[in-house]
Amino acid sequence: MIFSLEGKTAVITGAAGYFGDSFCRALLDFGCNVILMGRGTKITNKVQEYNLTYGEGRTSCKLVDFYEDEEFQDALREIVSEHEVDILINNAYEFGPNTGFGSDGRLSTIPKQKFMRSLESGVWWPLLATQVIGEQMEERKTGSIINISSMYGIVSPSPHLYEGTTSFNPASYGAAKAALVHLTKYTATWLGEHGVRCNAIAPGAFPNLDSATNAPDPKILERLNRSTVLGRTGHASELQGILIFLASDASSYVTGETISVDGGWITT
Repeated sequence: MIFSLEGKTAVITGAAGYFGDSFCRALLDFGCNVILMGRGTKITNKVQEYNLTYGEGRTSCKLVDFYEDEEFQDALREIVSEHEVDILINNAYEFGPNTGFGSDGRLSTIPKQKFMRSLESGVWWPLLATQVIGEQMEERKTGSIINISSMYGIVSPSPHLYEGTTSFNPASYGAAKAALVHLTKYTATWLGEHGVRCNAIAPGAFPNLDSATNAPDPKILERLNRSTVLGRTGHASELQGILIFLASDASSYVTGETISVDGGWITT
């Protein structure tokens, strides 16, 4: 089967979140073994859950603080010493006030520290993972690297989208995700001759409507719905198809691309 991932191994950073959980389930459904990277009991709980659902030994984890470069790279080196990694999914990003998602994150007020922290989590983390795992892929002459960018790495959010609310999308986020789009092209160029592909997914509006703590402001949700030609926001499960396509041999002649999954976003 062209979409089969049977017997392959994937590493995914930021594996316990809304997107990460959906990605893990899709990979497991298509026969892939998955190594989760993150921190806290949420990651270990997910491993237990997946092994109960999909079979013992299908998933494992490496607990790591991504902000600790040496610790992160050591964990990656342990993985490649124990496994042949076929798929790398760079999904981790720090959402929150430390990266500009707060009252001081606007264009006119965001401090350098928060802007740079957003770039660190949005671009530096994927680069570190690619350096270690990409080297093994290069030696093996095969592999697929998938970076999770955003539609805001391609277009700018309209200020009017957030009028009358306390929410907004900071300049630091779009800048980091745009940089990741270019890093994707750069990686594809450098590793392509060794049989390694690199692509990005740019999700549109995917609020977690099931979350009790991170549910979107109703005003913003209504505006987001009006901003797509499909008239609604997306669900994380609707990213699974493109993920499996890019991870599998179905996309064997696709590299350096950023594929938007945004419901036909029409607001810049």
